[in-house]
Order: sequence, then C-alpha cells, then structure tokens
Amino acid sequence: MDSQSLKSVDLRSDTVTQPCAGMRKAISEAPVGDDVFRDDPTVLLLEQRMAELSGKEAALFVPSGTMGNLICVLAHCSQRGSEMLLGDRAHI
Repeated sequence: MDSQSLKSVDLRSDTVTQPCAGMRKAISEAPVGDDVFRDDPTVLLLEQRMAELSGKEAALFVPSGTMGNLICVLAHCSQRGSEMLLGDRAHI
C-alpha cells in the first residue's frame, strides 16, 4: 500500500470528529445491551475486531480517553499510595 492510498483519521476527541448522517443512522439502529454484563453485541463485536486488528488476545472498550488513562494508571499503580512519574510531555 502506498502513502497516497492511506487516509488519516483524527481520533483525539469526539468533538474533533463529528459523525456524518450515515454514522448517526448506524448508531441509532445498532443492537444494544448492557455492556457491564457483557450483553451488548455491538461492544463485543467492536472489542473482537479491535483485538484482531491489533494482534492481541482481547480488547476492552472504554467510553472515554479519561477512563482509558485511569485504567492504565491503576494497572501500574495498583496499591494505595503508589506514584507514577511522568515526563513533561505526558498528556495525562
């Protein structure tokens, strides 16, 4: 694949990338369930697809970057009182 056929997608924020009419329609018609109980077929399919694309065993959908950052921090600082040192270019 050459660089001319690659598309850039800006995923910094849901306010940067606004859904088009087709995306809104797909969202409104998507089957839903309770993702806490692992009953949401759309979330399960998304997680499975992302795991496949990234070559990982599994994936976890989180609804915000803030939640994703918190999960990452807690994975490294699992004990109360733990500290994480970050450089001046860190975004969390």
